[in-house]
Amino acid sequence: MSAEQNLEKDRLGPLSMEQMTNAQRVVAQAIIDGPRKAVYGPFVPLLRSPELMQHAQRMGEYLRFRSAIGTRLSELAILVTARQWNQKVEWAIHAPIAAQCGIDRAIIDAIGARETPQGLREDEAAVIDFCTELHRDKRVSDATYARARSLFGEHGVVDLMGLNGYYTFLAMIMNSAQTALPTDASWLLPE
Repeated sequence: MSAEQNLEKDRLGPLSMEQMTNAQRVVAQAIIDGPRKAVYGPFVPLLRSPELMQHAQRMGEYLRFRSAIGTRLSELAILVTARQWNQKVEWAIHAPIAAQCGIDRAIIDAIGARETPQGLREDEAAVIDFCTELHRDKRVSDATYARARSLFGEHGVVDLMGLNGYYTFLAMIMNSAQTALPTDASWLLPE
């Protein structure tokens, strides 16, 4: 971590239940009762806008846990997006999850180092190419789109687009809020 990153102050840090408004407590409790089990990462700054947080977390819950491309490939798309946005919190949360879901450590490390991963499965290569083009070019070529559509169908392609957009949104929130890394972060995004 650079000296500059160490000096960043979390602009919208955690709130205790006592500090929250009733609307904030309701949405926080919904996250605690859901599959995430706690308010962390992007939901800490998003608490300041309870209605936005409610809608965002519902979209994220679908994309992360039930997308048409499955958890393994969703986690891969999240990592590509986190790297594109230099989003250290998303990386710290999702790199270990991606590894648990079957993404090879060498692939994760290559993405983190901004290198081309080797030894990719066909579906992994399609996801990485799609996400990289979308972030870099602000569009996806016909060939890349056709490849993703043949592997994932239209439903899967739309969910892949949604994953890129949703995690870009979260990256913007956390980069602007300077959201602090989780205290137990062990998988750090390289500079």
